[in-house]
Amino acid sequence: MQLQLLGGRFEFETDSARLLRLVRCAYAGLRPQKLPGVLPRLRVKLVLTPPSRPRRGADRRAEPPAVRPLAARGILCGAVGGAGFVTLSAEQRAALIVVPHELLRHAYHVRYELLEFAVYVLAARVQRLVPLHAACVGRGDRGILLVGPSGSGKSTLVLECLHEGLDFLAEDSVLVRPLGLVATGVANFLHLLPDSLRFLDPTARSAVLRSSTMIRRRSGVRKLEIDLRRLPYPLAAAPLRIRAVVFLSARRAGRNAQLVPLRKSVVLERLAASQRYAVRQPGWSAFRSRVSALPAYELHRGAHPRKSVAVLRGLLSARGNQR
Repeated sequence: MQLQLLGGRFEFETDSARLLRLVRCAYAGLRPQKLPGVLPRLRVKLVLTPPSRPRRGADRRAEPPAVRPLAARGILCGAVGGAGFVTLSAEQRAALIVVPHELLRHAYHVRYELLEFAVYVLAARVQRLVPLHAACVGRGDRGILLVGPSGSGKSTLVLECLHEGLDFLAEDSVLVRPLGLVATGVANFLHLLPDSLRFLDPTARSAVLRSSTMIRRRSGVRKLEIDLRRLPYPLAAAPLRIRAVVFLSARRAGRNAQLVPLRKSVVLERLAASQRYAVRQPGWSAFRSRVSALPAYELHRGAHPRKSVAVLRGLLSARGNQR
């Protein structure tokens, strides 16, 4: 199966129909994302191990073992238990994913922790992109980077942005090319607590629920996984150029201004604190230099997420953010 993702042309190969369905679930139906320059060819092979005899007394409903990251001489590996793992080589532009047959009961974990790990890391390393834990929405070719910890309302705001007509690029993982601050992502799923749907009208809420499944995070938190490809939302047709950085705050604005400008030193400090993985990547220095020239703000919560969307829309329309 060949798909154009994250600035690369990915070729997925497997002899398992069930693993190919996982690839389709994650990436089929997305708009192609092409970054300026040559489109690299990247290969991902998925292997399903034969089923093993269940251990006596084993709880089949238990969560699978956690992924353990390993590294040696440029090879990255995430091992699940003693059998499942993903390993990749940026030099070879290839990844290998081995999935134990028993893990097929946990399709979300296989997709999220093995398949998506391989795709994102391979795309980032081969194209020298900076991997950010952030969301990105925009309009036209302009985008806003949304940075915020768990509980800051990032996913709730993104959902409201979609309802208000802004383009969606990514919810949780954004890859940025430092030169030009061009961002790409995968506009497939949105994860949020069921309570976040209270801001939607009944018709919209029903449509979202019909396109959702319930998943369980490693933390034990249960969230709705909304397949945005099954809904009439505007998904980004191409990479977006970052024009502003917005840090989300759980604090309510009250009578104060909802959008607070941040000094350059504060922006760099917050980015370093929130992007612990990205700061160790080769492109961080160039990204840090260029992103510091952008306008940056802290966004406090309004009475309704729609108020925050109006603020973001204003930033995207501002002349200073269109250069």
